[in-house]
Amino acid sequence: MGVYNPKNKVQFQQAVRSIINQTFQQWEMLIYDDGSDERYIPVIEKTAKLDKRIRLIRNEKNHGLAYGLNECLKQAKGRYIARMDDDDISMPDRLEKLYGFLENHREYQWAGSNSELIDENGVWGIERMQKIPCKEDFLSYSPYIHPSVVFRKKILERLNGYKVAAETMRCEDYELFMRLHEQGYKGYNLQENLLKYREDREGYKKRKYCYRVREVKVRYEGFKKLGILKFRTVPYVVKPLVAGLVSPDFVKYMKKSVRRVTYAREQRTRETG
Repeated sequence: MGVYNPKNKVQFQQAVRSIINQTFQQWEMLIYDDGSDERYIPVIEKTAKLDKRIRLIRNEKNHGLAYGLNECLKQAKGRYIARMDDDDISMPDRLEKLYGFLENHREYQWAGSNSELIDENGVWGIERMQKIPCKEDFLSYSPYIHPSVVFRKKILERLNGYKVAAETMRCEDYELFMRLHEQGYKGYNLQENLLKYREDREGYKKRKYCYRVREVKVRYEGFKKLGILKFRTVPYVVKPLVAGLVSPDFVKYMKKSVRRVTYAREQRTRETG
């Protein structure tokens, strides 16, 4: 778990406690403090003391998530690496189910899951992922929810972990998953909601344009290496830039069109109707 200036203490501690309360208990948790300001250090240190299996790693300077995750990878003792964000909530059986799946399915090198989308008002949607993603599934979005995933450590080590570069910042997971597929490795998504993924439904409005430009570069390079960069797929390359210019209703429509997000109101209607 990477953490930087955790402004919401409650959410941060909820995220950590959701790991402490897992049904699978053979874990160590590495919290990487990516150069947080002094006023946040007491909160981070107190949270790290919630369980003796938590190890706090601190860097004096901020280097970004990819750098921090690579530092954790170097120090991790286990055979598996589970991702976790500092404001999400893992379901109690998340690690048990993902660990069990990978132990029994050696053909897959990592496994993730579907998730409930949450904000300050609770669950507002369900994000469903392709069970066995193929390279074409990268055209619209990354077909894996990064903080839901458990990797085999040796695979991340073989690829030298996350790419640390300015052009992949905020897209490090997208780049990594495309690189893994390019090398012929396979991932799987359990068709269960094993994570409460904190995502503001209006988040697309807040995304800086420079991050959209970076994603275009990641998409171009990734699609080219995967062999899916063609004339008909060019619109998918520039999609982040277009999404920053079109109306919010169109963005919502595009998300629904790829059958990934089901909004909570629609879900309740189906369940009761």
